[in-house]
Amino acid sequence: MALDPSAKRINIKRSLKKYFVDNIELAQSITVTFDKSLSAPKVQGTTITNWVAIRIGSMAKGSESELQVDLYCCSRRDPEGKVLSEVVDKVTQYLSDTTKTDTMARIPFYDTSALPWTSIGSFVITDVIDSEEMEAPDETKFVVLSCLLKWSAKV
Repeated sequence: MALDPSAKRINIKRSLKKYFVDNIELAQSITVTFDKSLSAPKVQGTTITNWVAIRIGSMAKGSESELQVDLYCCSRRDPEGKVLSEVVDKVTQYLSDTTKTDTMARIPFYDTSALPWTSIGSFVITDVIDSEEMEAPDETKFVVLSCLLKWSAKV
């Protein structure tokens, strides 16, 4: 028996990657990395001084599935954390939707098994928790936005 597209991890990861690359990297010009540490990415040999590292966490699949996604908003060479605050604000705008009565953002969810991708629903961001501003030993400042996503899956 084949796994339903709504329960496939590859569809979940690709859908989330598309959303964050389209909205943070392309629309806001903030480099996005996935499943990496806080190491500053290098783009064409240039070290980036602000970026977002996205980690896909634990998942519970069922009729009401849940997924933890952590967005590490990072900056370097930012003594007072001004750039970090700007990055956090730019990212946060994509984690809620004030045009909806519940203010919860929806992330499009696709079956990515064939081109063109087919819409199979959406993830709903139900909770976002901002961490305190922290600093790593290499002077990278960061704030973690921990998001809880929910969707309906057939398992």
